[in-house]
Amino acid sequence: MKDSPPSAAPSPLAIRACIAVMCLVWGSTWIVIRGGLEDLPPYTSAAARFVVAAIAMAVITAALGSRESGARPRPLLWIALGTCNFAVSYGIVYRTETVLPSGLVSLLWGVFPMLMAISGHLFLPGERLRRAQWLGFGAGLVGLVLLFGTDLQDFGAEGVPAALVLFLSPLVSVAGNTVVKRYGAGTNSMALNRNAMALGAVQLSIVALACEPVADVQWTPRALATVAYLALAGTVLTFGLYFWLMRYISAHRLSLIAYVTPVIALVLGWASGEPITPYTLAGAACILGGVALVVTSRKS
Repeated sequence: MKDSPPSAAPSPLAIRACIAVMCLVWGSTWIVIRGGLEDLPPYTSAAARFVVAAIAMAVITAALGSRESGARPRPLLWIALGTCNFAVSYGIVYRTETVLPSGLVSLLWGVFPMLMAISGHLFLPGERLRRAQWLGFGAGLVGLVLLFGTDLQDFGAEGVPAALVLFLSPLVSVAGNTVVKRYGAGTNSMALNRNAMALGAVQLSIVALACEPVADVQWTPRALATVAYLALAGTVLTFGLYFWLMRYISAHRLSLIAYVTPVIALVLGWASGEPITPYTLAGAACILGGVALVVTSRKS
């Protein structure tokens, strides 16, 4: 693939349509992950997802990568993305969903836009925070304290530690996003995703082989269906759109996705029998309200 200038920016309508698709698909992935864990150990399930995604992305990039244009991804970009956003972040999410319900995991992960806003303020030109946004951080903190003091206590001795470890997932994802946003301008997003997904697949496979007995793996029709959906829709489609759009719009605007997806995840989890208490709803209101303040109070 030859380096070439980035293609023309998408229209506002195309941007909104892409964001809507990402919200709907990513909102559904939390409950699908939970379903897959009925048959597969967490790291094996995550590794299978990225193996399939990497193969699909390689085929798509070979067929369509030249149409997007853009520069070859530097190793710094795909190593950061593959390690942080895919291997480490998803490994933590899958492991946490063996302890906590999918809707609550999604809600706790919803602090991502706040962390992304702080990172943008510190490391990304033109994404400075305003003083009014600190109210949003305060509201989000109140929501987290509420959940830690109520809902998480219902999941035994593992509940609170699992939630604390989960916070490493959005944190490392912020690190990967920041590297891509700061140093990846004009990079071909298909090639970037292909390389990063392949690296994430290798890293997760190593962890799965080291930590999970082969006897625990059950390749049932449900397991195969969840891996296929999460790989093709929840990874190839959504991350392809995400890092393509990141070439044209601000990182914090893309972070809007993270306070829509928890709502979808909570509704789907509730419909599948996961508990939602008044404390869950109050914590969700505080966290998502805080995210809204942080994101929408920014200067253009």
